Order: sequence, then C-alpha cells, then structure tokens
Amino acid sequence: MSPSAFHAHFKLATSLSPLNYLKTLRLEKSRDLMLTTLPRVHDAARAVGYVSASQFSREYSRLFGAPPLRDIRRLRAAMSDRHSQ
Repeated sequence: MSPSAFHAHFKLATSLSPLNYLKTLRLEKSRDLMLTTLPRVHDAARAVGYVSASQFSREYSRLFGAPPLRDIRRLRAAMSDRHSQ
C-alpha cells in the first residue's frame, strides 16, 4: 500500500490523519498520567515525548479546551463530586 493510500484509509477509519491520531493518543495518555501517577504537567509531557512545555500546553488546550492544570483541576473536582454523592 502506498503512503498516500494508507493515509486515506487511515483517515477514513479514524477521521484523523496518522499524525493527529498519534498526537491525540499522546495527549490523552498525558491526561491520564496527570490524573493518576504524574501530577506535575512537565513530567507527564515528557513521559509522552514532549520536550517543549509551551508546545505541549498549546496542543493540550486545543484538544481539551483548557490548559493542563485547569483541566486536571476540573476533572479532579468532578471526580470528587461523584465520589461524595
């Protein structure tokens, strides 16, 4: 399969380009790490391969709608609310 055919089939199956799919996986993994084992943003960013904190924050905000710290605080508060009910 040619690279362009692969790209087209991949996008048809996932509605994302291979690069955007990989980026989304990395950002979702970083979010999971911050919620579970690596609470510091830069540690989670590095764990999924980001060297630039600003690039990580920009791409994270684009995907999740808020910067990492604000998003994680919101998620933790929501999880806490669910557990207290």
